Amino acid sequence: MNRTDNGLSFPRKILPWCVGAALVSINALAAATTWPVTPEQRNTAQQVAQAGVPLSELAPNAPDSHTVQKGDTLWDISKLFLRSPWRWPELWGMNMDQIRNPHLIYPGQMLMLVKVGDRAMLRVAQPAGAGDVPTNTVKLSPRVRAETLDSGAIPAIPLHLIGPFLNEAVVFNTDELATAPRIVASQEGRVLMSRGETAYVRGDLKGMRDFRVFRDSRPLNDPITGELLGYEARYVGTAEFVKEGGLATADGKNAQIVPATFRMTSIRQEAGIGDRLAPVPPADYSAYVPHAPSKPLDGRIVSIYGEAMSAGQNQIITINKGTRDGVERGHVFALWRAGTTAVDRTDSSRPVMKLPDERVGTLFVFRTFERVSYALIIQSQDPVKPGDRFTQP
Repeated sequence: MNRTDNGLSFPRKILPWCVGAALVSINALAAATTWPVTPEQRNTAQQVAQAGVPLSELAPNAPDSHTVQKGDTLWDISKLFLRSPWRWPELWGMNMDQIRNPHLIYPGQMLMLVKVGDRAMLRVAQPAGAGDVPTNTVKLSPRVRAETLDSGAIPAIPLHLIGPFLNEAVVFNTDELATAPRIVASQEGRVLMSRGETAYVRGDLKGMRDFRVFRDSRPLNDPITGELLGYEARYVGTAEFVKEGGLATADGKNAQIVPATFRMTSIRQEAGIGDRLAPVPPADYSAYVPHAPSKPLDGRIVSIYGEAMSAGQNQIITINKGTRDGVERGHVFALWRAGTTAVDRTDSSRPVMKLPDERVGTLFVFRTFERVSYALIIQSQDPVKPGDRFTQP
């Protein structure tokens, strides 16, 4: 296996590339799978491949060529050529003969924009060949360990920004953590527990062995309707089951409770008494495909992840739409800041005006729940806050 700069595992195999082909899943990358291309995406690409893309669809300052650099993302490169970075099938279609699989791109590949009449086509000036295959093979001895290696492949978006949130950011439909197994004591009476230390747990484990640890679940309410959308809990770390608990008697006296024994396996912050446990969910192998919603969708920002009052580029926010509303992973939305009020001082009556909302950025949805979703602010001109809205891009 090989490693990217973001610490994600890829198969040791080079694949041809397409600008903006953002079929990326962090968990699936570790499984070294090959991503599918949907029939709709392939159909779009085939149509465009026949004649190229209208020049009007290109970005105003689209370069004649671009050599992929280490640190690039597919989103960034797509913005160089197209007005809408998520419209990757168009660019893939521009070069279907040379680009068979639009899933990965590697530094060093040169892209040439060829314009004929009122159409444009993308060509790979220096296609990746057998000599470009990464050679950083590492021999592993037969023992269990996790290691990531560098293949040089670049991600669709800055994956290091959302990687931790795929398991850490969780919204529960009900306040189920209130009745979840809980840490009731620590080894030697410690107040806080770090990685490798023992925690004692009471509650119904339901036969599970691997758990995430959370603290302080809080309700998420729709900023417009006030509807309860779910409960967000602060991520603490992970813990693994060591030994079952039960009841014990000593010298024929009354039975005493014996809690289950757990070991803290990773921590974001030190665990404490009262923290709650939830099972680690199955790995999600679905892909990320940046795309606009197929039907009109709009909504509001519910909260900023963490303690901040406002958010900017590369920060995580919660929005008040989820799977029940048709939101999908990979959806792209335009981000708007609500217009402020102002007094018209040129009018003697001094009327109060509501200034227009201003488009300030772009959202990329990377995790969905029933009634809410998490999104990364890909681009933002000004800070945004809860209550600001999003719409079709």
